[in-house]
Amino acid sequence: MSDVSTPRAKHLALLLLCATQFMIVIDASIVNIALPSIGKDLEFSQDNLSWVVNAYTLAFGGFLLLGGRVADFAGRRRMFIIGMSLFAVASLLGGLAQTDGQLIAARALQGLGGAIVSPAALSILTTTFAEGSERNRALGVWGAVAGAGGAVGTLLGGVLTEWIGWQAVLFVNVPIGLFLAWQAPKRLLESRSSEAHTHFDIPGAVTVTAGLTLFVFTLVDARSVGWGSSTTLLRAAGAALLLALFIAIESRVARPLVPFSIFRQRTLRGANIVGLLVGMSLFSMFFLVTLYLQQVLGFSAIRAGLAYIPLSIAIILSAGAASQLVTRFGFKPILVTGLLFIASGLLWFTQISVDGKWATDMLGPSVLAAIGLGFSFVTVTIAAVAGTTPDQAGLASGLINTSQQIGGALGLAILASIANSTTADSLTTGASKAQALTDGFSTAFSVGAGFAIFGALLAATLISSRDSREHAAAAQRGEATAPAV
Repeated sequence: MSDVSTPRAKHLALLLLCATQFMIVIDASIVNIALPSIGKDLEFSQDNLSWVVNAYTLAFGGFLLLGGRVADFAGRRRMFIIGMSLFAVASLLGGLAQTDGQLIAARALQGLGGAIVSPAALSILTTTFAEGSERNRALGVWGAVAGAGGAVGTLLGGVLTEWIGWQAVLFVNVPIGLFLAWQAPKRLLESRSSEAHTHFDIPGAVTVTAGLTLFVFTLVDARSVGWGSSTTLLRAAGAALLLALFIAIESRVARPLVPFSIFRQRTLRGANIVGLLVGMSLFSMFFLVTLYLQQVLGFSAIRAGLAYIPLSIAIILSAGAASQLVTRFGFKPILVTGLLFIASGLLWFTQISVDGKWATDMLGPSVLAAIGLGFSFVTVTIAAVAGTTPDQAGLASGLINTSQQIGGALGLAILASIANSTTADSLTTGASKAQALTDGFSTAFSVGAGFAIFGALLAATLISSRDSREHAAAAQRGEATAPAV
C-alpha cells in the first residue's frame, strides 16, 4: 500500500512522475538524430522516413484527451502502469523491427502508451500535491524536467546512435519503463473520479479520438501532399465534422466524456488557448535550430546535442524560479513574461547567418528562449489545473497536454512549410544552398515569434487576473483556491 503522507514519500512520488514525463518528452525528439541511420538500415523511402516521427505524434496527440478521461474513471495509477508497460513493450518492438512497417507500427504503439501515461502522471501529481505553493513547486520540477527533455533528447540520440546504433534509442526505454511501472504501486496513490461507477461515454470517446487523430494526421502529412490540395482539405473537413459531431453528442448525453461545464472556468479556457500558442511557438524551435546547426554550420549530431546543454540548464533554472514566482505574484504575469522571453529569443534567432558562430549567434537567443520556456510551460500548466476538483484532474491534464501537443504539431507543420517555401524561393534567385536554408529558418523563426507575441496578448486578456491573484494569496497562506467562472 503506497503512502505519500510524508515529505520523503512525496519526493519519491514526484521523482517517479518526473522520470516518466522526461522519458515521454525525450522520446518525441530522440529519434530525430537517428533518422538517417534508420533510413539506411531499414531501407526506408524518403517519404516514409518522416513517419517514424509522425506515427508517434499522431497516436500521442489523438489519444491524449481520451487517455486523461479514462484515467479519471478507471484509476489514474492503474492507467499509469498500463500506459508505461505498453510504452516499454512498444520500445522493445521498435528496437527489434526489421522492416519500415514494423518500426512505424511500434512508434504508433509508443505514442498510444505515452497518451495513456502522460495525462495520468500529471493528474496524479495534481491530486498528490495540495494546490498552492506545494503543487507549484512540484509543477516547477515537472516543467523543468519536461522542458529539458526536448533538448536532452537531441544529445542522447546522437550519442546512442553514434556509439551503439539507432536501436539503442528505443531499447533504452525498456528497463526504465518497466522499472517505473514496477515502482508505481509502491510510490503512487490510486485515485479516480467519484463518478467512476457511471456509464462511460463510448460515442463521445470514439468521435473525439477519431477527430483529433485525423486532425493531427492532416497536419503532419500536409507537407507531403500540399496544404492546398484536395486531400488536405477533405481530411480537414472530415476532422472538423467528427469534432462537431463530438460536440453534438456531448451536449445531449447525460454523462459526457468531456463535461463542457469545465469550460465555464475562465482561466482554464484561457490557459488551454494559450497552451496551444506555447506549443506552436516552441516545439518547432528545437527542430529548426537542430537543422541550422547541422545543415548550415556543419555540426555533427553529438556536437549539435552538446550545443543544447546551456539551453537545458536555463530551462531547469527558470522552471524552478517560475514556481516560486507564481506563488508570489500569480501565474498570469509570469506566463505573459515567459511568452515575451520566447518571442525575444526567436526574434534574435532571425539574425542567423551562413557563417554564424554558436557562441556569438546561438547562445544568447537559446538562453532567452529557454527562460521563456521554463516560465511559460510551468505557469500555463498551473493555470490549467488551478481550481479544478479532484474529479476533473485527468480531464484538465488531458486538455492542457492536448492543447500543447496539437499546438506543437500545428506550429511545426506551418513553420516547416514556411521554411521550405522560403528556401525554394531563395534558390530560384541564385542563392547558395546554405544561404537559402538560412533564409528559410530565419523566416520561420520570425513567424514563431509572432505566435509567442499573440500568445502573450491572449494570456493578458483571456486569463483571469483575479484567479491569478487569489491563487498567489492562497498559496502564500497554504490554502487551495476555488475557480472563478
